[in-house]
Amino acid sequence: MQLTWLGHACVLLTGTKKVLIDPFIPEGSVAQTNPDLVLVTHGHYDHLGEAVALRKTTVATGEIAQYLQAKGVPVEGMNIGGTIILEGITITMTPALHSSRIDDTGMTGNPGAAAGFVVRMDGVSVYHAGDTALFSDMKLIGDLYHPDVALLPIGGRYTMGTREAMMAANFVGAKIVIPIHYNTWDRIAADPVAFKTAIERTTDLTVKILRPGESIEVAPAS
Repeated sequence: MQLTWLGHACVLLTGTKKVLIDPFIPEGSVAQTNPDLVLVTHGHYDHLGEAVALRKTTVATGEIAQYLQAKGVPVEGMNIGGTIILEGITITMTPALHSSRIDDTGMTGNPGAAAGFVVRMDGVSVYHAGDTALFSDMKLIGDLYHPDVALLPIGGRYTMGTREAMMAANFVGAKIVIPIHYNTWDRIAADPVAFKTAIERTTDLTVKILRPGESIEVAPAS
C-alpha cells in the first residue's frame, strides 16, 4: 500500500482501491486524487472538506451521511464500533474525543460524534485517529486491530499535542507513526522533529515525518 499525506489531516491510501480520508487541504484541491472511497471523521470544515464536490461513495457517521446524501453524495453511514466491508476494504469506525459540527448555515440537527477509522486493505492496517484527545482505550484499538501505521494529530489546542500523542503512539503500538494535523495554522504549531526524537529514543517505534504530497510504501506485517 502507498500512503500519501496530502496535508493537515488528509491522507490517501492507494492499493487495490484508493481511499481518501478527510478530504481537505488548506490550499488547492484533492479532486485530482480521484478516490474510490472517501472517509470523513467529523463535520468540521477542515475534515469534511470537498466531500460534497467529489461525489464519491463516502463513509461517515449516520448524521453526516444523512447531510451528504441530501447533497447528492452516495453514502455509507455507520457508527462508532461498527465495521463494514466495501469493495474488499474493511473499515472500522473508532472513538475520538472531539466535537463535531457541520459548517453550513442550512444545517439543522445534531451533527453526530467525531470518530477515527481503522482501514484494512491489501494486508495493511492503518489507524487514522481523526481529531481527538488522548484516551486510554486507544490500547484496545492496538490490541484489536494491530495497526501497521498510526496517523496521530499533534497540533494541540484542538487535539492532542506532542506529549499526549507520544502516549497515544505507545497505546496503539503501530510500528510506524505519522504526525498529522499540525502547522496548518499558527494555532496548531508543533515540532514534529522533537516528537520523532522523543519517541524513537524511548521506544522501538518509527516516526515518519512527511511533507505535504509525500508518500511512503507500507508492506504487510510479516
